[in-house]
Amino acid sequence: MHPRHITPLLADALRDTPVVLINGARQSGKSTLAQWAQSGAESTPRRYLTLDDTAVLSAAKSDPAGFVNGLQGPVTLDEVQRAPELFLPIKAAVDRHREPGRFLLTGSADVLLLPGIADSLAGRMEVLSLWPLSTAELADSPTLNRADALFLGDWSALRVPACDKGELIARLVRGGFPEAAARTTPARREAWFQSYVQAILQRDVRDLAHIEQLTEIPNLLQLLATRSGTLLNLAELSRSARLPQTTLKRYFALLEMLFLVVRLPSWERNASKRLVKAPKVFLPDSGLLSYFLADTPQALAARPGLPGASVETFVLAELLKHVAFSNLRLTLWHYRTQNHIEVDFILENRLGQITGIEVKASATVDSKDFKGLRHLQETESAIFQRGIVLYAGREVLPFGDKLWAVPLSIWWADTARPST
Repeated sequence: MHPRHITPLLADALRDTPVVLINGARQSGKSTLAQWAQSGAESTPRRYLTLDDTAVLSAAKSDPAGFVNGLQGPVTLDEVQRAPELFLPIKAAVDRHREPGRFLLTGSADVLLLPGIADSLAGRMEVLSLWPLSTAELADSPTLNRADALFLGDWSALRVPACDKGELIARLVRGGFPEAAARTTPARREAWFQSYVQAILQRDVRDLAHIEQLTEIPNLLQLLATRSGTLLNLAELSRSARLPQTTLKRYFALLEMLFLVVRLPSWERNASKRLVKAPKVFLPDSGLLSYFLADTPQALAARPGLPGASVETFVLAELLKHVAFSNLRLTLWHYRTQNHIEVDFILENRLGQITGIEVKASATVDSKDFKGLRHLQETESAIFQRGIVLYAGREVLPFGDKLWAVPLSIWWADTARPST
């Protein structure tokens, strides 16, 4: 098991919060992390039940209140999205006996998007997001939040190597799903992604929604893959998918709920500024994106440059994983004006201060690559902390006041060790 960087947050939450929910896509490692809580986090034995078990699911659905009332002591309920009827009885049980760590839940669908769920456990539940493995977790690197390091402009604790094109390609196509990342050949990894998508269609989609033609969902995913990193345009997507907008919105919401697509909101501080309000859409795993685009290591290596959308998706995935355990409580946005000046990502702290991040897939960088960041620096000087271009090059380089070029290898850089 690769150490997960949100583990300390889980341990802290179980010590003071009655209900803890680990939310994330299927096969991202939720059950493994929950089982760690069984064996290593607590002195009190914790019962483990999964709603993927037919008998457990039947009992939970037939009498939700009786099922919850019959659970004694701390309990883990895996794949709780399969029985949303349990949330109100869990609320009632917690209100009767408020005990820290009483319920540890995992969900492969964003249960907070289900009607009534968010309100039912308000003030009683802490939600932790578990994305697939980050590149630092895959390398078993000690916990060091790279989103925080970028925001603060302090990467002195990291030894940032030159970004090797072959290594970057390998990380792009591998992605972060533990089982896919463990496979050693592109063919076996492709087989895993194919089975993964089919399993979600056959199980989770049927559980969460009544879909007339399941073939429409993979077709929509394929379309979204070709648009990863672009502004979400539902009208254009509706025409391309040949789906009514009402149906498209329903399918899109379902894919969001299953963590298969991510909607990145636009940043706005001053309502009078002429900014594009549309969100950007991403597939949140570069390995899954490579599967849909049929990008293999050999095909990518043969190109003169790397596809910008794939590299931007890789960075989005890494940012999501590090924002999930950020000490600064960072939030993630994109920025675009109606004059087409844009910054790929904005990190914002709780004080409203911002750091802009641009992504460049090539190994060279010049002053023109900082155009959007300089605009942001000029228009938001009071809150602008720094601007960073992540590129596939060799060196950390200053490009002016508060502006830096940083190799993409910062995501897998080893921690600096003190000299002896």
